[in-house]
Amino acid sequence: MSQKLVCNCNGTMPLDAKALGVTVHQSLCRQELGSFIKALDGSEELVIACTQEGALFTEIAEQSEKPLVAPLRFVNIREVAGWTQEAKLSGPKIAALLALADMPEAEPVPVVNYESQGRLLIVGPGSQAIPWAEKISISLDVSVLCTEPGDLPLTRNYPIYSGLITKLDGYLGNFSVDWDLQNPIDPEMCTRCGACLEACPENAIDLSFQIDLEKCKSHRACVTACASIGAIAFDRSDRKRNAEFDLILDLRADPKMRMSQTPQGYFAPGKDPLDQALVVNQLLEMVGEFEKPKYFVYNEKVCAHGRNGKVGCSACIDVCSTGAISSIFKSGQGTVEVNPNLCMGCGACSTVCPSGAMRYNYPSVPHQGKELKTLATVFQAEAKKLDQSAAPSLLLHTLKAGTQMIDGLGRSAHVMPKQYEALPSFVIPYGIEHIASTGLDLWLGALTYGFAEVILLLSGDEDPAYRAALEEQSQLANAILKAYGFNERIQLVMANSVEDLQVISQAMGALRQRGALNSICTPASYGLSNQKRETLEAALEYLQKQAKTPLPEAGVALPKNALLGGLAINKDACTLCMSCVSSCPEGALLDNPDEPILSFIEKQCVQCGICAQTCPEHALTLEPRLQTVEQRKQKVALNQTQAFHCISCGKPFGTAKMVDLMLTKLGAHGAFAGAAMDRLKMCGDCRVVDMVKKEI
Repeated sequence: MSQKLVCNCNGTMPLDAKALGVTVHQSLCRQELGSFIKALDGSEELVIACTQEGALFTEIAEQSEKPLVAPLRFVNIREVAGWTQEAKLSGPKIAALLALADMPEAEPVPVVNYESQGRLLIVGPGSQAIPWAEKISISLDVSVLCTEPGDLPLTRNYPIYSGLITKLDGYLGNFSVDWDLQNPIDPEMCTRCGACLEACPENAIDLSFQIDLEKCKSHRACVTACASIGAIAFDRSDRKRNAEFDLILDLRADPKMRMSQTPQGYFAPGKDPLDQALVVNQLLEMVGEFEKPKYFVYNEKVCAHGRNGKVGCSACIDVCSTGAISSIFKSGQGTVEVNPNLCMGCGACSTVCPSGAMRYNYPSVPHQGKELKTLATVFQAEAKKLDQSAAPSLLLHTLKAGTQMIDGLGRSAHVMPKQYEALPSFVIPYGIEHIASTGLDLWLGALTYGFAEVILLLSGDEDPAYRAALEEQSQLANAILKAYGFNERIQLVMANSVEDLQVISQAMGALRQRGALNSICTPASYGLSNQKRETLEAALEYLQKQAKTPLPEAGVALPKNALLGGLAINKDACTLCMSCVSSCPEGALLDNPDEPILSFIEKQCVQCGICAQTCPEHALTLEPRLQTVEQRKQKVALNQTQAFHCISCGKPFGTAKMVDLMLTKLGAHGAFAGAAMDRLKMCGDCRVVDMVKKEI
């Protein structure tokens, strides 16, 4: 356990010290600072219920002679609970937040390393790129690629190129840039001697040392003047250039990298000089070795990307906004590859992955599950003491942007309560690295732990693909809940930006007016797993036990692209060739070595669709649906028939339908004319023996 220091911020929060079980200070960061200094001498970890003065407390702790038992931990109760419209009722929420701060931190994850030597390429019009190069070439190893001419400096302190970029990719410390030299003058070879300016009769060359091809009449006097240098060539055949850099400053009006989350080390600040200056300050600090978390874990064995040369699931590739995920096929088997240096940690790939092959790991779902269980358990225990029966609502948000919004809303509601509404007493905020990293397993798990609903706060800076994915997944979650007879309990609050406090204020006002909800079930005790399907199955089984209405025998239809469902088969078209069995990446389709039976286990199916694509007769169709746990675990026969026995040795080698199909398709072929037609009714071994006998 830890020692908790709680302050009511100069009496602006009505905190009940007895109910919270702690001493409540009034000015911990000022007159009562001695209480904090005294606590530093203790043997317990310190949790401070104040985030505003975190820097002050940290600085004092660093100056303390006695080393800390553990790093200070801070929790915000002011903006999220103490400054709300019903602050006096927020005791259970405050207790839950304090309990959360007491929990162990997540296990450390592997790191991804970057190394930058400060090789910077400034791309853009010469009039903008060159002035910046002049300013920062003292600190960084600068090169300039002018996409539009600009006056060149007379001294060659750094390389200057010209042309149009054809390819730009990479990341901090490892950018590769391809461009085409468009102008007859190569500025990197040019000595700025000015001989070409004097020689040109059309004045088509200026101090940019680039030829204005609209003015040029092809006298070629400049070529003669530059003969000893060789910087000018109208008939240059090799115009392609390539170079590698650590950092990119892209000043073009139309930047090459358009993804919402550009790689580390790439900056495109736009035309605003202030924005450019802020970026330059960042660039100056990006020399050396850096690291970031490796956000994901990929399990190739359960990936449903491709089999037999067919692409099944490409959800992670489609949703990734950084281009970090690519498709790889080897010997017909498809997997994906993630470049950890390009991955920015949004986690959307894990959210949309149906099999759990792509897993978010910062932190893991099991760790988040333990924290959510603690929040729900402590809240309900404290609420019970106050005779409050309603359950808490969970507000998931991106840690940085969401915290900024929630804190801003709390302050605004405190100062202008008639214009803004802060979080209701029953809404508990929970920050995660990125809102796109959360999905069905965590949402349904939270509901089974006792939360009444899950609200996703989107701050407006998410890639459109992330928003679409979260909307699709929330619709699926609500469809599952409705199938069990529950109301919709997953909702999205979409702000346009982190400054858009009115949207979240209106959403919180609507929740306050509606009031707290009861949980949909008694709290579960199971733990969330790293395996997405395992967690999902546990949640479904628990919800089924608590369901208000039983599922019908035929199941309930789910939205398109659901990760749960079965298969419909056209038995008339199916020849039981078993191509689908060999293509299924999850082992949901099974054959029988003794007789022609195609079986199916719905629990294993991730609805990737490879089987339907592989089937030569197009006999299979995906059926997104929710059946009972018992039905989904059973092995059922999709199709079966009598085996066709070899007319020579009697060994079964196919089905009657398959042989009939061969007879129809190959009967007219010369190789099977006349008596040779019987070979189609033989197994492979007997067919060879028969051919040899007939030739002797």
